[in-house]
Amino acid sequence: MIIDVHGHYTTAPPALQHFRDAQLAGEAAELAQISDEQLRDSVERNQLRVLTERGGELMLFSPKASGMEHHVSDPALALDWARASNDLVHRLGELYPHRFAPVAQLPQTPDGNIANVVAELHRAVGELGFVGVNLNPDPSGTWAGPPLTDESWFPVYEALEALDAPAMVHVSTACNPNFHTLGAHYLNADTSVFVQLLQSDLFKRFPRLRLVIPHGGGAVPYHWGRYRGLAMRNGWQDPSDLWRNVFVDTAVYHQPGIDLLLDVVPVENVLFASEMLGAVRGADPDTGIEWDDTLVYVRRAGLSDDALRAVLGENALRVYPRLASRAASTA
Repeated sequence: MIIDVHGHYTTAPPALQHFRDAQLAGEAAELAQISDEQLRDSVERNQLRVLTERGGELMLFSPKASGMEHHVSDPALALDWARASNDLVHRLGELYPHRFAPVAQLPQTPDGNIANVVAELHRAVGELGFVGVNLNPDPSGTWAGPPLTDESWFPVYEALEALDAPAMVHVSTACNPNFHTLGAHYLNADTSVFVQLLQSDLFKRFPRLRLVIPHGGGAVPYHWGRYRGLAMRNGWQDPSDLWRNVFVDTAVYHQPGIDLLLDVVPVENVLFASEMLGAVRGADPDTGIEWDDTLVYVRRAGLSDDALRAVLGENALRVYPRLASRAASTA
């Protein structure tokens, strides 16, 4: 089974954005009814079509990452927005149980909103059957908050361990114009979180916590020697120790990048992903390959048959136990 662990609902019916606009305008916001037909139409010409054409079988599907907008400080708005977004993703998972496995948005705010975050985590994963969540390491959009290793995050990690669910570490919109959301902020976050973890003993306290760093781990594969050297200089753990709990995906959009990723990161820690429909659209004019058709790059990376099966699906089933249960129940 080819499992894409990183897909976003970037094609939701307009009613969802109208609901959000009303929220942000301070108006009485109520999500208009969205029919199953509208939901089907929103993905069958988009994510579902592309997934099928490229040979993928199952996608982990979450609300639009840049639309999470955790910088909005009102806790009640954050909770209503997360629940509305998650409920649509859940409905798609029910309509297409063989094709979409839902991943939840959390109602984070710059102040944390941790009680609501934990409550929505339990609702989405524990009650609705979501296989994981997206966790924003920078709800402020300006890096004003504490690192992911701060104890203020611990209730979230306790809930994730109790539910045996992983979190993909994924920021939302940048609120600083110095950092382009898709070109800089996302990749900066991936890199920064890895270094935060490298400096900490977080996984000694939460040994069953699993975090997925998207977009190929940011700068991590390219600067692996820097992180090893810094660890030795500062008395940190060896960066390879993090591979017990940290995983990266293959949302990297050229062949040399995928080759480097698979050369540096252990195969068992790499999960296939495309992030479609997301940051990039269209094809590379030099190769004719769609930028986010990462399945082509992974297949051309020279992996053994066993390693290729692990990256394309087996690793995801191991990292996301609820996905394995879901796949078995819908087989």
